[in-house]
Amino acid sequence: MSDQPTALRVRIAILGAGHRGIGAYGSYLLRRPDLAQVVAIADPRLDWLQTAGTLHGVGSEHLYPSWEALLKNENGLDAIIIATPDRLHLAPALAAIRHGVSILLEKPVCPTEAELRRLVTAVRRHRTDVTVAHVLRYTPFFSRIKELLDRGVIGQLQAVRHTEQVGYWHFAHSYVRGNWRRVEDSSPMILAKACHDFDILRWLIGSPCVELSSYGRLGHFSLENAPEGSTDRCDQGCKVERSCPYSAQRIYLERLPPADRWPHNVVSLDTSPEGLSAALHVGPYGRCVYRCDNDVADNQIVSMRFANGVNASLTVSGFTRENTRTIHLMGSHGEIGGNFTKNEITVSDFRIDDKRTSQLTVPGDSEHGGGDEGLVADFIGRVQDRLRHGVTTAALTSLEESIDSHLMAFAAEESRLRGVAVRLQPRPKLRQAAE
Repeated sequence: MSDQPTALRVRIAILGAGHRGIGAYGSYLLRRPDLAQVVAIADPRLDWLQTAGTLHGVGSEHLYPSWEALLKNENGLDAIIIATPDRLHLAPALAAIRHGVSILLEKPVCPTEAELRRLVTAVRRHRTDVTVAHVLRYTPFFSRIKELLDRGVIGQLQAVRHTEQVGYWHFAHSYVRGNWRRVEDSSPMILAKACHDFDILRWLIGSPCVELSSYGRLGHFSLENAPEGSTDRCDQGCKVERSCPYSAQRIYLERLPPADRWPHNVVSLDTSPEGLSAALHVGPYGRCVYRCDNDVADNQIVSMRFANGVNASLTVSGFTRENTRTIHLMGSHGEIGGNFTKNEITVSDFRIDDKRTSQLTVPGDSEHGGGDEGLVADFIGRVQDRLRHGVTTAALTSLEESIDSHLMAFAAEESRLRGVAVRLQPRPKLRQAAE
């Protein structure tokens, strides 16, 4: 008789049928029906809900217009994926915690420190398994860099320069026209986009940040910079549409050929050229980038000092051609440089005057450099262990692990707005919160 444990299918509900919930995490679950099954979905957008239900074979009786209705009516769930908009994370997370299921929570977990305190307190009180979607830790790229640092390949780490090149078209899509364009509707750009990067810096450096300063602004995407002859929408006879890099027609129909994946499937469920053109004519993604209601910074720099003496800088910019992350780690006996999209890492060893570049292999259709797949696979495996053995192991990106990244982002935005350096409070202060 085999000693191998029998397969255990995890019963999962997804709250939020958008790009992350269904497109990223749900797509992995579809490829691994032996491990998990989506049994219920909630989303207030009925067209998205029905599309997701058809994709996962979920009957109409298990499709809900709200997360409240889903949690009220569904029993026997093993896990819940929360991929609702940023400002709608806390309430379903608190309710799921009380249900005692494992939770995969999209980042940023909360838009404010006050909400983060409530969530942390609830998780500690109920001892709930909450995994935060800091997918970069699960990528081969950053995992290899972490391994090199832990092995002391470049000696003692002294400084890090990290850059997130958002890509001009990506920034226009998400932070000018899209869901993350306004602070009051989502969160500051440095939190929404760069809490990933704060988390990676915290992980690689291996010590909490104690002080930071930040500078940034909304420098370009505003009415005062609108070219003469431009119109409210790109397809309304704009005289500069053919030369504007942010033209919706150029981005969605020419630069990025229509495909049934992000970002096209965010613009329209019908991703044919005709479907996209119709959506651009009336929807938010066809608006002139100089005439939107956006207010988040389009470029920002953060300088940080960590408790172990390491200094680091983070630059986030929407004005780059590449949509990638680059990193430069400087140690006492060498340095590491890397390009995330190219999966290329260069290690220099001063001791033997050696420089070597390696290319990592990641499946071509992987999002976030393979991090999405790694995150969900780890999450499902730990849920199976809990169900099989009654033991919950901490995730690589547990809520406890993710606190610092959010505190750094909150501090960075405070520094940017007030023009002062901000000292970060020790993490234990969060224990004083009450649910």
